[in-house]
This record gives sequence, structure tokens and C-alpha cells, in this order.
Amino acid sequence: MDVHDTDGGARWYAIHTNPKQEDRVDSNLRAWRVETFAPRIKERQYTRAGEAKYRFKPLFPQYIFARFDAERMLHKIGFTRGVHCVVSFGSDPTPVDDEIIAFIQAQVGEDGYIDLSERFKAGDQVIIKGGPLKDFVGIFEREIKESERVVILLTTLKYQGRVLLDRDFVKKIN
Repeated sequence: MDVHDTDGGARWYAIHTNPKQEDRVDSNLRAWRVETFAPRIKERQYTRAGEAKYRFKPLFPQYIFARFDAERMLHKIGFTRGVHCVVSFGSDPTPVDDEIIAFIQAQVGEDGYIDLSERFKAGDQVIIKGGPLKDFVGIFEREIKESERVVILLTTLKYQGRVLLDRDFVKKIN
């Protein structure tokens, strides 16, 4: 059974999964050769000891996207283990535009995850969100390559200097 029909019947749909069943649904649908897209993010958290650890989670908890011909596959998709329902308006499944899926897919990095961290440009005014310098204001200078750290120019009443900080401790001021 190939869902990539030549007549164009395959469309993208949002699949509402049962709690924490995104991976299971993704695997089950792929086993039937249904194209899926389950965007994930990498979130950094800190232990009590200050050690950074990563947690991987879905971009849209309890949802994944699947591309299939609804006329032929809707019943089978709806009864897949882990699926709560196919997102519908009334009794008809609601397709998701290809452009929306393409936009989300374009956000996926080389590591397979979407980066939701704030983007800074040189000269952006930033505020420090945590640590001993909390609430100090500075100017974003640059990111450190292949690192989660940034350099800001910190100016206080009696001190001006560069500070190397963890990216998570800095927020852009609008």
C-alpha cells in the first residue's frame, strides 16, 4: 500500500495522539509506509548542581503530522494504537497546507531538532535573567562558536567589560 498516490490524494493531516504516544504513533504509521513528521525540540535544563542536561520533547505535545489519502486510509489511521483522532472540522478531516509543513520542516536543524532559542544580533540590548549578575543590562556582542555561551558588553556605574554567559541567562530587551 503506497500512500504517495499519483492522483494527488495524499495530503498532510494533524493527528491527535494519546498522552505521550507521539513516538508510538509515528512508528506505527511509518510501519504502514505513511509519511509522518513529528517535530521535536531540545530543551536545556539545569540540575541542582548547576549541570546542564538536555530534555527532548515534541514541539506540539500530543500531535504529529501524517501524509495520507483520507478517503482510503482515514479509518485505519483513526484506529491506530496511540491515536486519539485525526483533527477534523465537523466530520471531515482538516488538511494542513503543504506550505505550513514545509515551513516547520525548514526550522529543523542538522541535529534533527527545532531550535527555539532567541536569536541575537550584535548591538541588541539584553538583560541577564539569572545568576549573580541578574537584572544587569548589557549589549550583545557575539556568540561563542559551537557553544551555548554568548559574550555581552556589560556597563555599570564603575565598570565596563565583557562577560561570557550561558545563552539561557540572557534575554533581549524590546
